[in-house]
Amino acid sequence: MGYLVWETIIQVGAVFLIAPLVAGIYENIKAKTELRVGPSIFQPYYDLAKYLKKENSFTMGSGLLYRYAPFLSLSILFVISFVIPVILPYPTMFAPMVDFLGGAMLFTLSSVILILGALSSKNNLSIMGASRSASFSALAEPTLILVFFSVAVETGTNNPYVTASLVNSSGSVYLSLTHILSSIAFFMIFIFETGKLPVESSGLSEMGMIDEGRTYEYGGRNLFFIRYGSYVKQFLLGSVLLNVFIFPWFMQSGLIGAIFDIPIMVMKWLVLIVIVVFLEQILAKVRLFKIADYLAISFIMSILALIMFILGGFSL
Repeated sequence: MGYLVWETIIQVGAVFLIAPLVAGIYENIKAKTELRVGPSIFQPYYDLAKYLKKENSFTMGSGLLYRYAPFLSLSILFVISFVIPVILPYPTMFAPMVDFLGGAMLFTLSSVILILGALSSKNNLSIMGASRSASFSALAEPTLILVFFSVAVETGTNNPYVTASLVNSSGSVYLSLTHILSSIAFFMIFIFETGKLPVESSGLSEMGMIDEGRTYEYGGRNLFFIRYGSYVKQFLLGSVLLNVFIFPWFMQSGLIGAIFDIPIMVMKWLVLIVIVVFLEQILAKVRLFKIADYLAISFIMSILALIMFILGGFSL
């Protein structure tokens, strides 16, 4: 029991310590591919420290939800870090409390709170970002649930740790069309949820704003929670993608193994970052009204995954 407590602490601590580093590595590698020097891989840490030192700023007429939505959203992501396979190959202390569907609903709840907070800001640009986010999330969230449902029915369990173990140990499950189509659908959702090209461009361009729009009015410590939450969400979604769908190998057991899993996870992330940056460089940005088509394709992929399972799986 004592070891499990420490291993759980290592996993949760790793999520919050490594998440900004992963974001920094991504921005640095992306800059290198564009022949720019780029920011330091530790730049997210510097930015978070800067936001934490500043006072909060609020718009006139904003509600309580606007003020507390960033903290609530990050708190939900903190809970998720206990229950999905990030560092440990076996369940943490609180993992039995939430399954795949529960995890998907917690991710959705975190996004919904930010949307409601943006609506409560009474700022037109934030409200526009919230409406866009809500519209596209109505297509993205069902896909996420269907993807998790597909791998659950294929492996016979809705526990993400057990699923990861079965995919790791069974080549027929890993190479089945159900798993492959689910992986593609989840990868597309990962790109959308983390605001990567070709789906969304960050910055101050109104035509490309989705997540950036709904958090436009935040500043100071609230911006710290927003930015930290975006790093953690990216890390959690990417870790599920890596450990359950694409690279479910090399995770170590035991207290020492949990420590060694941290650099192993960073190496997995380097592979994923290179793939994402490569796709960003070869694909043109999708126009805003085309994002629904992009999400519809991911939804069709998740449905095809279920159909393939019903038809017999068809392992490659």
